[in-house]
Amino acid sequence: MTTPDAQPTDPTAEGPDEEVAARGAIPTRRLSFDASFASVPKHFAAGGNVLASHLAAALSSLFPEGEEFFVGSVRAMRDRVTDPGLKRQVAGFIGQEAVHGRQHRAFNDRLATLGYPTKRFERMTKHLLSARTRALPPRVNLATTAALEHFTATFAELLLESDEVRNLFSHDAVRDLFVWHALEELEHKAVAFDVYRATGGTERTRIVMMHLVRLGFLVSVVTEMVVSLLGDRAAYNPRRLLRDWRTVRASPLLRGGLWRRLGDYNHRGFHPDDRDTSDLVARWRHELFGPSGALNDKRTTPAA
Repeated sequence: MTTPDAQPTDPTAEGPDEEVAARGAIPTRRLSFDASFASVPKHFAAGGNVLASHLAAALSSLFPEGEEFFVGSVRAMRDRVTDPGLKRQVAGFIGQEAVHGRQHRAFNDRLATLGYPTKRFERMTKHLLSARTRALPPRVNLATTAALEHFTATFAELLLESDEVRNLFSHDAVRDLFVWHALEELEHKAVAFDVYRATGGTERTRIVMMHLVRLGFLVSVVTEMVVSLLGDRAAYNPRRLLRDWRTVRASPLLRGGLWRRLGDYNHRGFHPDDRDTSDLVARWRHELFGPSGALNDKRTTPAA
């Protein structure tokens, strides 16, 4: 990726991203990676890492239906939001998450042609989240979204600040997809949380849901990885699998600092903006969406 010389523009609003943010809005960038996904190989992670490839596939399998659940849970409560600034942020949140879902679905389609069970996992996730939406009160579903948004924001921060993590995704299309997604997760990291708090959500429910989400998320990802690996003949090579595990195990993805950051959510009085990621966001807006930004060629709507 190249670093441009000026700040980016938002394709859906007048002026550069800084001006959009100053108005209390979150930019919706309409991008498409579909053409780039055609060149993604079976084991796209650095060095053909089998485990890292299946981990990325498992995460991507959760996103299309997960993003729809996030949007639905915020929409269900947004009529109770009275603050105009938060209403604008909700609109940007919904726009960004909708684009994320579409692009991860396209990536999952490519992975399915390579033998990954991504479409089966999408269907399973849809059934589980649909049942949850029907069974639980809207505020509880929103608390779940706020907790999961902390997960995605924490992983996003790690991805954007660590060359080592980004380099695990050595294929350009996969790295670009996850880096763009990470930037936007940080841009809207507090929206679901703020809607939850503004509509009467309690600290007790927020923290309890995080404990449940942490367990459910780990079980889902590990289960999907195991099922996916069982269908990959390359995973039956113990030497290769051990080598790949050592690489993943040594990366920041599994170091203690990540889990401590996730645990911050359990403290009473926590807010997502307690961790200031504004410089990180500014840097990646600059690199990805400036006049010479690395992802401007992925836009489907011209920049303003």
